[in-house]
Amino acid sequence: MPIAQINIGRLVGAKDGPEVAPFMAALDRVNAIADASPGFVWRLQDAEGNATALQPTVDDRFIVNISVWTTVEALAAFVYRSDHAPVMAQRRDWFEPHKGVFLALWPVAAGHFPSVDEGLARLWHLDRFGPTVRACGFRDRALLTD
Repeated sequence: MPIAQINIGRLVGAKDGPEVAPFMAALDRVNAIADASPGFVWRLQDAEGNATALQPTVDDRFIVNISVWTTVEALAAFVYRSDHAPVMAQRRDWFEPHKGVFLALWPVAAGHFPSVDEGLARLWHLDRFGPTVRACGFRDRALLTD
């Protein structure tokens, strides 16, 4: 069964500001890595080809990323073992510390592409109730393969 993921963050500066310019400059390259990765199915995009112009909250520094993968293993390979990993390692330079849950994984039906509202609801569920098959993190991904 395919796996969806959402991750959120609040940038340390304006989307067009110098504080996050290296992150914004890396997006096209990182998205191309995702698009070409084994197991990649879909990702949330705006007209620019990423999702940074989407504004699901009143906070214009809040950004959201959602994607769908054939398996949690394929997603983990992209996140931790591709050229995405060095960019992710710098996330503290570009994102404010987040006190709650900022990433959730959950199973989706083939052909289903989650909305931002669905993803945010999964994050809320994980933050409120802890890991379940409805939403979990990488540490509890075994819940998704049972």
